[in-house]
Amino acid sequence: MKINYDGLKFRSVQNSGGGEVGSETIFSYRQSGDIVRAEYQGGEIVCGHLIALCDSDGGLAMRYHHVNSAGQLMTGVCKSTPEILPDGRIRLNESWQWTSGDMSSGKSIIEETPA
Repeated sequence: MKINYDGLKFRSVQNSGGGEVGSETIFSYRQSGDIVRAEYQGGEIVCGHLIALCDSDGGLAMRYHHVNSAGQLMTGVCKSTPEILPDGRIRLNESWQWTSGDMSSGKSIIEETPA
């Protein structure tokens, strides 16, 4: 399934304990070829960026970094697997791990916001 993420916005709907992204966090995606990038902010996130490679199934292998509301610079890795919802929006099922802080891992779900 080929997915074009360019211009899409996503919002967090679920996250494991230890994650900092919440329902107030908005991700704004851009895509050029197989390279996907996004800026994100809101809630505990003051400013964040991610960069990813998109595979032929729309999966994303990404690296991310952000500054949280405590003024800490946080970094991590994430694998996102897309799912198409009944209304046509995209849900990303994510497995992540911090590469800073406590190095914990978890799972999260973000969904495309309605146009």
